Amino acid sequence: MWRIMGSTALAKLLIMGMGGLLAIITGRLIISNFGVDAYAQYGLLATLPALIPFADLGVGAVVINAISAAKDPVEDENVTASVVSALRILVISGLCIAAAGVLFFLTGTWPLILGGAVLGIEGEITATLCAVVFGLALPLGIAQRLLIGLKRTTSQTMSQAVVAPFMLGMVALCVILVLPAGPYLALFSYLASVLVSLICLAMVARSLPGMVPVYFRRIFMVRRYPGVPTMGLAWPMLLQMIALPLAMQTDRILLSHLRGTDDVAEYNLAAQLFGMAIQVINAGGMVLWPHFSKARSDGVIHSPFKITVVFLGFGLGISAALAVLAPWLAEFMSSGKITLSLGLLLAFVLLTTLQAAKYPMGMYMTDFNGLRFQVLPIFCMVPLSLGLSIYLIGVWGPAGTVIGSCIAVFACQVIPNFFYVRRDLRRRAQQATATVAAPPAG
Repeated sequence: MWRIMGSTALAKLLIMGMGGLLAIITGRLIISNFGVDAYAQYGLLATLPALIPFADLGVGAVVINAISAAKDPVEDENVTASVVSALRILVISGLCIAAAGVLFFLTGTWPLILGGAVLGIEGEITATLCAVVFGLALPLGIAQRLLIGLKRTTSQTMSQAVVAPFMLGMVALCVILVLPAGPYLALFSYLASVLVSLICLAMVARSLPGMVPVYFRRIFMVRRYPGVPTMGLAWPMLLQMIALPLAMQTDRILLSHLRGTDDVAEYNLAAQLFGMAIQVINAGGMVLWPHFSKARSDGVIHSPFKITVVFLGFGLGISAALAVLAPWLAEFMSSGKITLSLGLLLAFVLLTTLQAAKYPMGMYMTDFNGLRFQVLPIFCMVPLSLGLSIYLIGVWGPAGTVIGSCIAVFACQVIPNFFYVRRDLRRRAQQATATVAAPPAG
């Protein structure tokens, strides 16, 4: 586990190092050639998928748990049925998202959702195209879940190395050709995600010879190849994925409605920088999911608390380093047009550290009971985070939204998860002791 987690985190660091440098250049190109308004709209639209992580309806958890517990995923019919069932759900979900994007455009709903001041009419067209591309490509995203379940998280992480060069190349091409592409730049990030999914699908095809065509061929053969029940495990994951983005990914929208373009641009830049640290943490944390799933399947008790300390220290260290470099990076990216306040930097350091602290415990809680327990605290987090963010925006501007998220994460995730994990470890240890002490039957 430590080897895979270390290699995954190192791979992510290398990718984020290279990708971060290219992203900084990309951001500078956007701001210098298309303006701060285009950069604000780009950040708003490019992060829309973060608002709908529930698009897979929680079936990713079913796929990861099924494949990580299987001795031979190629021969295990339960794995095949689980993947096919997940793909059927993803096809339906993707079509609904694409249709919703078109409907929002036809009814003029996009400005109401995202804020008309930042969006504009061309932004509405871009938002619609982004929704269509995202929805139609959604089933391809199952490849990344399969790689995680196969404990190939490092490979899944490395596939993302294409995103930053692709984005830089497309933006640079628009600049060279003097194309009026400012309102449409966010679409490139969605095309980059499709490219990543295709690369991951090729990796899965190599790890599971002959199975990828089987998975996709069986999608529409419902009678011949019935699926397996998925919502039993998926529903608590789905509810979390509906609530979490409302609590954690609405900061740009709130700023778009309550403040203006300059504040959205400042938040975008800070979030882009600290998002690199959070992505490294997430990549290392995802290694723990199949590890804990396999341990449960084998009846082995592994505590996440020591790993939590490591993650907390790493999160604090990497975010603090970014906070030191951030003013210089912001100056370079924006040519002095955007300045990051000290309060915003400190707020992101705290948020990154809390996100790191909660990850190992959250990965431990990926069985049904753990996922179900998290639903209520996360739903409580939504009004708390939104209420605090709306109030604190008026006090501290962009930093207020991040501080509101910090308070909500600590109160509704870190603390409840800690007590659940401690109680669950005690319960499982008592059961193991009772099993050993019990006399043999007969």
